[in-house]
Amino acid sequence: MEQLERYGYPALALLVLLEGIGVPTPAVSVVVAAAVLAGHGQMSLPLVAAITFAAAVAGDNLGFWLGRRAGRPVILRWGRRVGITEPRLTRAEDFFARRGRNIVVVARFIDGLRQTNGLIAGTIALPWRQYAVRDAIGGAAWTALWVSVGAFAGGNLDRVRALLHRYETAALVVAGLLLVSVSLVYLWRRRRRVRAD
Repeated sequence: MEQLERYGYPALALLVLLEGIGVPTPAVSVVVAAAVLAGHGQMSLPLVAAITFAAAVAGDNLGFWLGRRAGRPVILRWGRRVGITEPRLTRAEDFFARRGRNIVVVARFIDGLRQTNGLIAGTIALPWRQYAVRDAIGGAAWTALWVSVGAFAGGNLDRVRALLHRYETAALVVAGLLLVSVSLVYLWRRRRRVRAD
């Protein structure tokens, strides 16, 4: 990634932090790329992990503060510029309300919630301490996953390429089966919900 190679750690911190306040950035790709560069000795892996974790938690908490201070109308007014529309925000709020506070722990792994969980938690007035602890746990798990993926790929890039090439067809079949399975489960649950109403 060009910005990462040119600006290094500040680019990593900024792109991960901005995602926490609802700005769509390629944060996952940047974290993986930084860890790959660390695998090649161009960056420090412990520093990549520390910056990623700190920026993720800081961005989410900044998002929480913005949600708490600005409120829903302001978020919707300015959020349209970065894809936060009223239907999307409403769906996320409903999901948050149904799943409870513990959704904060896994929100980092769900695209859409990763970018807005702080804003939503602040808007619905979730107590900050409850939010901060769960967010830190989720941020640590998310950081560990993507830094590990990048470090493995960076340290074993040729091996990973060979494996991907060798098992490309099998991987596509498995991915297709997973996609079909997830779609069927989604449709089945949706049908059950409609029948219950």
